[in-house]
Amino acid sequence: MADTAAKPINASLVVAICFCIAALEGYDIQAFGIAAPQFAPQLHLSPGQMGWAGSATMLGLMLGALGGGWFADRAGRRPVLAVAVAAFGLFSVGTAFSNSFETLTLSRLLTGVGFGGAMPNLIAIATEISPLNRRAATTTSMFCGLPAGGSVVALIAHQGQHMMDWRVIFLIGGALPLLLTPVILMLMPETRPTHAPDADRRVLAGVFAKGRAIPTLLIWVVFGLDLLVTYLLLNWLPTLVVAKGFSPAEGATASLWFNGFSIVGALFLGWLADRVGFRWPATLMFLGLAGAMYGLAHATGLSAILAWAGAAGFVVVGGLYVLYALAPIYYPIPIRAGGAGAAIAVGRLGSIAGPILAGNLRTIGYSPDQVFAAMIPAALVAAAAVWGLMTVGKPVED
Repeated sequence: MADTAAKPINASLVVAICFCIAALEGYDIQAFGIAAPQFAPQLHLSPGQMGWAGSATMLGLMLGALGGGWFADRAGRRPVLAVAVAAFGLFSVGTAFSNSFETLTLSRLLTGVGFGGAMPNLIAIATEISPLNRRAATTTSMFCGLPAGGSVVALIAHQGQHMMDWRVIFLIGGALPLLLTPVILMLMPETRPTHAPDADRRVLAGVFAKGRAIPTLLIWVVFGLDLLVTYLLLNWLPTLVVAKGFSPAEGATASLWFNGFSIVGALFLGWLADRVGFRWPATLMFLGLAGAMYGLAHATGLSAILAWAGAAGFVVVGGLYVLYALAPIYYPIPIRAGGAGAAIAVGRLGSIAGPILAGNLRTIGYSPDQVFAAMIPAALVAAAAVWGLMTVGKPVED
């Protein structure tokens, strides 16, 4: 564990705060899709405008991940994290007061900047508070907040579907981060070591310096492909299941299995990586993803659909949180958050491309089974990239 402060850090408290931050991000990201059926007709939005408004969050996240990581490597984790959380809370409230396509899109863009600023700091903090044999478990525990928060907003919306205005959903999602901000400032310790050197602090130069070029590119490939498949399934799994001949309720159930098993996968894969290292768990999870995509492509019964959807969530989303633990170990302290932020930012290109790819494949006549099968090569390339990273990359000792 890094020498971060004169007094010991309460790791459980830090993990709990970071879990809450991740849960609030997961809440807001899921809130957009849940609230869309209400606000789209009220704001007179076309499908194309809805697509742009939704993509604005991902664009903002890319920008925030780069900037937030860069600032945190200079100013410290705690102040940048607090500002990022306050920002996504403030602009989530702004989303609730949007009255046009322009104000909605701007609010979502700036909310995404807040998300992005927080994420590399969560990753760096997990690395810096954990002993070597607990880093993966600590990181995955924190990021399990994302699907947990998404499940909470879905439950709130379900319980109040006939009475809750869409603006209330975003007001809740904005008020909670604003209430959490002073907690971060008062209780979150600074984890960036005070003795950290100042050299090599230009992120884009640093991630390619001193033999880090190939590992960095491989990390980016793995993040991009994982997020491509993740967001394709998050956005299209229910629709593809319905197109296979099942009901909308059964499509939603497949999505529930996908999300639920992602938490199980994150906790198990994080535990496993801490005990046997990253090479085999990370490689096998992508080989498992290829198998899950093959299974979804050939499944004909609902039980098989649910089983393969759960397996896909277990490896692709659960595995993503393992990647969050893997990426920062290849970067020294002065560029750790910046390096993680760059991986997140590049990976978000995959999150944008995945839903677009599925839509284009369906447009040109691909069946649901063919869309699932088209993800198999992406999973196999990711497996090869992880294996290559484990072979040529050299983790940095604090």
